[in-house]
Amino acid sequence: MTANTLIWKGISAFGRQLIPRTLSVMVALIFTPSLCATLLRPRVGDAPERESGFFGWFNRGFASMNRGYSRSLAHVTSRNGRYLLVYLVIVAAMAFLFVRVPKSFLPDEDQGILFVQVSAPAGSASEITQRALNQARDYFLKDEKALVSGVFTVNGFSFGGHGQSAGLVFVRLKPWSERPGKNNSVFALVGRANRRFQQFREAFVVAFAPPAALELGNATGFDFELEDRGNLGHDALMQARGRLLAIASKDPAIGMIRPNGLDDEPQYQLDIDWEKASALGVSISDINDTLGAGWGSTYVNQFVDRNRVKRVFLQGDPESRMLPQDLGRWYVRNGSGEMVPFNTFATAHWIVGSPKLERYNGISSLEFLGAPAPGRSTGDAIAAMQAATAKVGGVGYEWTGLSYEEVRAGSQAPALYAISLTVVFLALAALYESWSIPFSVMLVVPLGIIGTIATTLVRGLGNDVFFQVGLLTTVGLSAKNAILIVEFAVENHARGMNLIEATVSAARQRLRPILMTSMAFVLGVLPLAIATGAGAGGRIAIGAGVIGGMITATVLAVFLVPVFFVSVRSVFPGSSRAAPPPPQSSAAHAPPEARR
Repeated sequence: MTANTLIWKGISAFGRQLIPRTLSVMVALIFTPSLCATLLRPRVGDAPERESGFFGWFNRGFASMNRGYSRSLAHVTSRNGRYLLVYLVIVAAMAFLFVRVPKSFLPDEDQGILFVQVSAPAGSASEITQRALNQARDYFLKDEKALVSGVFTVNGFSFGGHGQSAGLVFVRLKPWSERPGKNNSVFALVGRANRRFQQFREAFVVAFAPPAALELGNATGFDFELEDRGNLGHDALMQARGRLLAIASKDPAIGMIRPNGLDDEPQYQLDIDWEKASALGVSISDINDTLGAGWGSTYVNQFVDRNRVKRVFLQGDPESRMLPQDLGRWYVRNGSGEMVPFNTFATAHWIVGSPKLERYNGISSLEFLGAPAPGRSTGDAIAAMQAATAKVGGVGYEWTGLSYEEVRAGSQAPALYAISLTVVFLALAALYESWSIPFSVMLVVPLGIIGTIATTLVRGLGNDVFFQVGLLTTVGLSAKNAILIVEFAVENHARGMNLIEATVSAARQRLRPILMTSMAFVLGVLPLAIATGAGAGGRIAIGAGVIGGMITATVLAVFLVPVFFVSVRSVFPGSSRAAPPPPQSSAAHAPPEARR
């Protein structure tokens, strides 16, 4: 995926979000006042009718609850000190729980597919790799046939590299509707498959689910690059790999760790005496062409066979390239047209070396893939890997894939929270034309955050991108509830009412819209919190956190926001607005509940 494609997708997503929000603002500013003026027009001359039925029962019950709420609020606002101490306890609990939320980047998603990587011992024949592939295939098609719809195996290739000892299995699961429950999820299947694959002796076989973002890696968990920054050499890097595996495998935060590459294998190295070859009239290009064609393959041309175009490759017979001494059976034509055997200008010997050249950002490296232990997060595993690398010494490391994005996003989160709170505060300062009143609104933010954190911990979720989005949403919703009370309290106090009386009256007037909007939002988000199937991980992460934050922000805010406003206005009694002119009609003296 190119950078231009990513930019275009970002612009498209932004446009899809901007258009409905723009229409929503236009409707709220233009059409909603007109609808209110039309639908809520008072009926002149009609006597007020006493409501009956369900709505009458509900309104009478709500009015009774509102009166009890007003009495409780009068008690609370007259004892600000003790309830401010309760608020400090809530803030301390929020801070205590926040640092204990497991850190991650994206929740794991059941995407209906999984991979199995096969790594046979170095130098193994492809038949050994194929036997392991067949065993893995048979397990899925027989033992897990209720969940698996198809299996595709590849011999000679894996995410770790190419070679006879590498293999890969693609497993496609049945639709989510046919495998309900956690025991039938891709993660449960991966766990059962790995327990079965541990019994294989001929090859190392491991199953894993793809990450939530397929463009950022091949497996869930963490992606780690061990780098030879000191230019110590390949042997020293391999020794460091062994020490790191030994240390990391003992850490309780790491459930599994494996090198994602090919082990060093025996290699038959050919040393050519270029001076002797030149003296014999053999050119470098002829030597390379002969080696490539005889021991590998070379494309020659193509021809048409029964209306199909077929390609022609040149390759030596297997019998002529099976043993080291077969090198002497190969010849190169020199400039004079004579055939010169290879062993006259070349020698060979066995070595042990890496089958591929591994680099990360231009530095020799080895890749590790792993997963956190059950009950631990990728953030815990990342911290454990950093500590294990420090114990190895002499090498460096970098994160890649989802792990790189997770580390980067974690470092940006504090700045994101600070900017969000600052913007909300400045908007409130402009609304109330005061620097003190916005504090009574901003103090409500921890009341919503503690609910988000508590729900995240109870549901076993992590501090990921969706958690951060839900946290910022909770900040706005918490401030919304506080604004509904503070707005009326400021107006009541400006009309000359006592501070506590103005605050209690404002809270009583705005209790119904606060509960109504909060319940509507919670019910609207509820499908996210109980989602299943494709993309359920992200929906649950954001839905559960927002619902928890909305509940605590509503239940606690209706009692503590008046305490905040009374406390702030007691310390900063200055007026934020000019008092409105005295009312001119009896309708103006009616309580807000009676106006239509």
